[in-house]
Amino acid sequence: QVQLVESGGGLVQAGGSLRLSCASSGGTFSRYAMGWFRQAPGKEREFVSHISRSGLFTYYADSVKGRFTISRDNAKNTVYLQMNRLEPEDTAVYYCAAGTRPYSGDGSSADYDYWGQGTQLTVSS
Repeated sequence: QVQLVESGGGLVQAGGSLRLSCASSGGTFSRYAMGWFRQAPGKEREFVSHISRSGLFTYYADSVKGRFTISRDNAKNTVYLQMNRLEPEDTAVYYCAAGTRPYSGDGSSADYDYWGQGTQLTVSS
């Protein structure tokens, strides 16, 4: 059973940067593609970014493209989300997820089998 634990959330001013981490345990990390999702108050969970098992392929939601960067360190069983030029609209609980299926291209949560508990990001204006 894969367990995922996010960290790094907090309060940051608009325009600032923050890096989220997601540590994995209980499975062979390199077997899983990883994704980041977020859920703002009163809204549905939405796709943020995806990285392939090797780290060679990455995908982003249009809303974060050019500002966020996903990466992974398979030796450390960790995936990261570097977030720059943060905006108040980025305020949400951020979740990481792991899955073995190929990326579907539509950012569906169904691509993933395991989820973390989330970490809160608040961006003040």
